[in-house]
Amino acid sequence: MNHPNNPAQQTIGIVGLGLMGRGFVKRLDDAKFNVLGFDVNQASIDLFGKERYASLPELSASCQNIILAVFNSDQVEHVLFDDHGILPTAKQALNIICTSTCDPNEIKQIAARTYQMGHRFLELPISGTSMQLARGDCLGLIGGSEQLAEDLAEVLNVITPQRQYIGPAGDASKAKLSINLVLGLHRAALAEGLYFGVQLGLDPEKLLQTLQNSAAASSVMKIKGPLMVKRSYDNPQSKVDQSLKDFGLIQDLANENDATLPFAKIYIELLKSQLNDGKGNLDNAIIYEAIQQQRVKNSF
Repeated sequence: MNHPNNPAQQTIGIVGLGLMGRGFVKRLDDAKFNVLGFDVNQASIDLFGKERYASLPELSASCQNIILAVFNSDQVEHVLFDDHGILPTAKQALNIICTSTCDPNEIKQIAARTYQMGHRFLELPISGTSMQLARGDCLGLIGGSEQLAEDLAEVLNVITPQRQYIGPAGDASKAKLSINLVLGLHRAALAEGLYFGVQLGLDPEKLLQTLQNSAAASSVMKIKGPLMVKRSYDNPQSKVDQSLKDFGLIQDLANENDATLPFAKIYIELLKSQLNDGKGNLDNAIIYEAIQQQRVKNSF
């Protein structure tokens, strides 16, 4: 039995122990919650701790509140609704907190299906990198029941102290994708500006400092700028394949709603060039290399 008023006695389940999942684990560990986790990747389980691993049915039996930090809506459906998934095996009413960036239409259907099965569903995509999440320096976007968000405030205050209610289920994903569109284009603009300055003979580190003090400054410069300057992408905070997944959703929704996104198309092609080179697991700051490679390509 969980004890909602005593964090030290609550057990929180986390499905997906990748970059974002580990950020949630750190927040909850620091707040003295008990944490159980599930992942299909053995390396992620090893980093998390085998003694805290639990199968999906074990999570549903031990944890009233379960956080989903998986890749996309297909994986959300799989872990929730498969025969040996969370909800069909549950013996108690559960609160599902979905932090994955998903297709808004699909997340709306998933939320409705969860409620039909006697459980509650809160949409909570996170705006921020895994490092920002671990520090508590990110924004949680809430979609769904405001009452459920209030009921879960004790947990939400830990995993994302800064939150904004957006609207019904699906609306938070719409907001997250809009944010990610702007962020992606900021990264591309920063990469192109740095590349331009370097080609003119400027020192990239000094140029980044100048940009950060200028009218062009943005939070992207602080987080991604040093990676571009060092050309170091091996310890990702957010990955190429994740960005491409999100921009694929953005492009699909734009097509459905007759919205033209010319810059997004260019950004997608640049990131695809890195994915095709086998760099999908690297930090998306590698957009700098994609722009650099355009010079080589255009020289032939």
